[in-house]
Formats: sequence, structure tokens, C-alpha cells
Amino acid sequence: MNPAIKVNNITKIFGRDLIALDNISLEVSTGEVLVLMGPSGSGKSTLIRTLNGLESIDQGSIEVLGIKITTERNEKDISKIRKRVGMVFQQFNLFPHLSIIKNITLAQIKVQNRSTNDANQRAIKLLTQMGIADQAYKYPSQLSGGQQQRVALARALALDPEIMLFDEPTSALDPERVKEVLDAMRVLANGGMTMVVVTHEIGFAKEVADRVIFMDEGKIIETSTPQEFFENAKKERSRKFLNQMS
Repeated sequence: MNPAIKVNNITKIFGRDLIALDNISLEVSTGEVLVLMGPSGSGKSTLIRTLNGLESIDQGSIEVLGIKITTERNEKDISKIRKRVGMVFQQFNLFPHLSIIKNITLAQIKVQNRSTNDANQRAIKLLTQMGIADQAYKYPSQLSGGQQQRVALARALALDPEIMLFDEPTSALDPERVKEVLDAMRVLANGGMTMVVVTHEIGFAKEVADRVIFMDEGKIIETSTPQEFFENAKKERSRKFLNQMS
């Protein structure tokens, strides 16, 4: 089986000399949960944003579900990828002037041409899965941060993605709200969703990840199972990072 994601020797440079990604290569299998960890500025968010074309690349290539991204951006191909790949960001990015249910149905109707009735049914089903069906007709400002992030997750899932990308989805939340978002992501992982997750949540990574990649200064320093990484990291830089986290 071909990998869901294949990254081939990509480099990303900001400005004249800031190397955000330095000759990165990796593969993500279908159904795998890959967690990216590392200090701030290590390139994790830049890497995940290249996977759906939010960041361009300066060298190398990326294949997502068999669709190729190169240095010569093909917007049609990137659009195809975005229809099949969902993404949840640090900030919730909900439309403040739309109700929760309309936030979730908008793209279904506009992008997938679903009927309003079908889109509403899909939205309610997802909100029920997220435990917030009772919030459907409220507005984002009336919800907690954890609830808003679960709405953002439901909105991404409403388009039936084959891959989900998460860029530090709990970093903007109060500590007591983190668990509810991670629980929703656990359900997704247990259901076989292919996921790439940038996070500092060690407990989540230990429990859910199939592999952990540790990055620093735009490079992949270490790739291992969660057990190996957290109990017996191979690289000194990895061990130093983990000591600072504990």
C-alpha cells in the first residue's frame, strides 16, 4: 500500500537565510498517527503546513494521497488535496457572525454541493459525537475555548477527510479544556483516521501516537515509537528537551 503522505527531501527558507525546514524526508502510512514534537521554532508547524500547501517549498516534493506538490505550485492539485485533508489550527478560526451549525454546514454546501438538509444532519451528528449538540444554534463567542476547538474539529470532519492535520490544537486552551479536545482526537485516532499532530501533550503522544518525530532547527533529529522516545530517547538533544518538559 502506498503511504498516505510522502515527503521527499524538502527545504523551506524564509527570507534570505532562515532555513525553517532542512532536507526533510518522511512517510506517513494510511491509518497512522504521527506526532511531531520539538522546541518552538524547530519547524514543526511549517512542516505540517506544507502538507496541504499552506506553505510553499523551495526544494524537494510532497505526495499526499498520490497528489504531488513541488516547488512549482499547482493550485489545482493543492485544491484537490485540501478537499481530502482536514486541518485544525491553534486558533479556532470560526466565523463569529455565523451560528455553530452554519459554521459546519457552509463548506459542505459550497464545496461538496450537499443539500442544506443533508449538511445539517451531518453537522448535528458530528456535534453529537463531540458532545456539544446542545450548542448548535449558539455563536462562537458564547462557547468556551474547548467547545470552539471541538466545533473546528467537527467542521473539518464534515468534509469527510481522509487525513487530519493538527497544529498544536490545544495550545490556546485553558488547561481544564485541553482534555475534552484530546478526548475527541483519541476517538478519531481509534477510528483509524490518518493523523499528523503537532503537540506538546506528552500523555496524548504516549497513548495515541504510532510514531513520534522529534525536530530541532528544521531537521528531524529522531524518529521512534512513543515508548522508545519517552523512556529511552536515543539523541542527547531529545533527552534535553524531554527533561525540560517534565
